[in-house]
Amino acid sequence: MTALNGTWRNWARTESVKPVRIERPDSIGAVQRAVRGAARAGLRVKAVGAGHSFTGIAVATGVLLELDELTGIVSVDRERQRVTLLGGTRLFDLPRLLRPHGLAMANMGDIDRQSISGAISTGTHGTGAQFGGISTQVTGLTLVTADGELLHIDESENAELLPAAALGLGALGIIVEVTLQCVPAFVLEAVERPLPLDGVLERLDAHVGDNDHFEFYWFPGTRTAVTKTNTRADASVARRPLPALRAFVDDTLMANGVYRVTCAAGAMVPALVPGVNALADKLWSNREFSDHSHRVFTTKRTVRFREMEYALPAADVPVVLGRIDQLIRERGWRISFPVEVRFAQADELWLSTASGRASGYIAVHRYFRENHTEYFEAVEEIMTEHQGRPHWGKLHTRDAADLAALYPRHGDFVALRDRLDPERTFGNAYLDRVLGA
Repeated sequence: MTALNGTWRNWARTESVKPVRIERPDSIGAVQRAVRGAARAGLRVKAVGAGHSFTGIAVATGVLLELDELTGIVSVDRERQRVTLLGGTRLFDLPRLLRPHGLAMANMGDIDRQSISGAISTGTHGTGAQFGGISTQVTGLTLVTADGELLHIDESENAELLPAAALGLGALGIIVEVTLQCVPAFVLEAVERPLPLDGVLERLDAHVGDNDHFEFYWFPGTRTAVTKTNTRADASVARRPLPALRAFVDDTLMANGVYRVTCAAGAMVPALVPGVNALADKLWSNREFSDHSHRVFTTKRTVRFREMEYALPAADVPVVLGRIDQLIRERGWRISFPVEVRFAQADELWLSTASGRASGYIAVHRYFRENHTEYFEAVEEIMTEHQGRPHWGKLHTRDAADLAALYPRHGDFVALRDRLDPERTFGNAYLDRVLGA
């Protein structure tokens, strides 16, 4: 968000910048004029959405474009179940926008604060072995290029660029329109259970392969996996949503209010953390319910934290999780935030963390008032040994040389960037690090 003094900060408070100027375009034409104006002034320009990336991917030292006025549906193709959205549309608005058309997103992550452009540009994903990240739902988009012109990309126009532009890190232009392949609205039947961690890891292939959506959390120092299994059902199936009081107690009072207090206490007195984690194991949700898909996929998170996430070959998840467990025990660390494990289908997007391989995701977190550096760097070493690919919007230290070895199309993407933005109008320090200056 942008403060009154003109300083922009991301949600995690890991990045801040005071750009030369801030503009809030309310039309595609206004975006084009902003880009041309920045180029004439020799300034770099970046668009920002919700600022929910932990990295500096959206940091704008020159012209910062806030796209909050560029929202809503442009068009709906009912026959093909496709919806074209303006680039600043927030994910949490999509259910309301799609409902009149009987449509929904095929898959979502567990946070819906992001803009659609920011979500696809950073590789936001959910979980499910048969489902890709949000970028895999993109069938077309429109960019404002470095010369201020519009570049339309879809199956019939510049189709060869779609696997690059659908997950483009904001490096190719400003996304002003996105077309998503939607699905008929559906219900998710949710089962949330604490299970023995060792048993979950032994039967991980079955948990992941036999269910539509499976993920789990593990609190370091415990031997319990808090599992979430979601099964898709037709929209006509009777819903069994959580009673309002139960939802408030579980998701607002406990998961955010009480948890914020325990994290703060653990930051001041680390010796409290093992006991708090053991208690969380016992109190974490043990429930079954069903509701509209977006109400099950997403959760409200108000406790501020720092996060690093890596995508690994799915088969490596048990081994890597075991090594993280061993690392934490050997170092004697008191980690209050759980480790999150999710899965995704392989895809063909050039810079997708699941490009060319079925992937498991392991995310580590720390409360924002705790120093995350030593923990994250040590975990990152383990991830690197297993050909891990860092989430573009979450903390990591990898550079272009490292990433070129992990992504077969990295060089092709850089060449496309050279063609579309030779002067690096849309560049910043983060993109210089991960793509090359």
